[in-house]
Amino acid sequence: MNYKVIALLVVCIAVVAATGCMGLSGSSTTAQDSTNSVRYQSDAKMGYAGSPAAMPVPTQALSQSGSGTSIIDTKIIKTASLTLEVKDITGAVETLKSIAAQKGGYLSSTNVQKGYNNRLTGSVVIRIPQAEFENALIGVRAIGTVKSISTQGQDVTEEYVDLQAQITSYQNQLAQYNAIMKQSTKIEDIIKVQEQIDRVQTQLNRLEGRLKYLNSRIDLSTITVSLQEPEPVGGKSGHNFVTTINEGIAGFFGMIDAIIIIFLALLPLIILGGIGYGIYRWRKNKAAVVPAELTEKK
Repeated sequence: MNYKVIALLVVCIAVVAATGCMGLSGSSTTAQDSTNSVRYQSDAKMGYAGSPAAMPVPTQALSQSGSGTSIIDTKIIKTASLTLEVKDITGAVETLKSIAAQKGGYLSSTNVQKGYNNRLTGSVVIRIPQAEFENALIGVRAIGTVKSISTQGQDVTEEYVDLQAQITSYQNQLAQYNAIMKQSTKIEDIIKVQEQIDRVQTQLNRLEGRLKYLNSRIDLSTITVSLQEPEPVGGKSGHNFVTTINEGIAGFFGMIDAIIIIFLALLPLIILGGIGYGIYRWRKNKAAVVPAELTEKK
């Protein structure tokens, strides 16, 4: 009887002990899971393998970085040169002026003069917005017979970007020198800073002037047109009796001019020759007089 009670107590104690161990094991597992969860969250904040450098970069940051890059369009200076044969030089000049105005440009320069055999020749320079360059060139070619044509495209993108960078650098320097000037109190310091400001301002003005010139050449293309009248039928010139007489008179006076030039060029030799000949005659006459005197004495 006593043995049965003792055995029952031992079984109860064993069951309680087993239940306690299971509770401790479950508690340990829960604690471990909790620790792992905290560690996982910490790793997620620090990045893979706990390294902050390994954190993935946000896509938005890359986009902002990419959008900060300045993209410069290609800068091209377009020019063209044409030689046209037209019947009316004056009318062709007016037509070119009208083409330039219609395309949003202007007539830069014009020169009309008489050439050989009284044939008129002309030279016209027009400035056209680059977007209308090809259309304007078609219109220019249509006013006469094209004898020659050439087009050029000069890429000045590298120079343009370099000028912008230099201008920005000098502007920053100028701002710094102006800030220093406001803080300067000594006369010698003010003079030195002012010298640097003048130097930077001079360079800045030069660069800005060059950039302005490039913008003008880029925005407005240049078309240079040489105009000439057609040759007369039967050759460059027909027979003209008056022209022949004029050429003969011109040749006559030309010959007289040549004789005068030759005479003046040889005048020193003529003078020396005359002096030598005079001395020769004088000595010859003297030699002839002496024998005559001796004969008379005898």
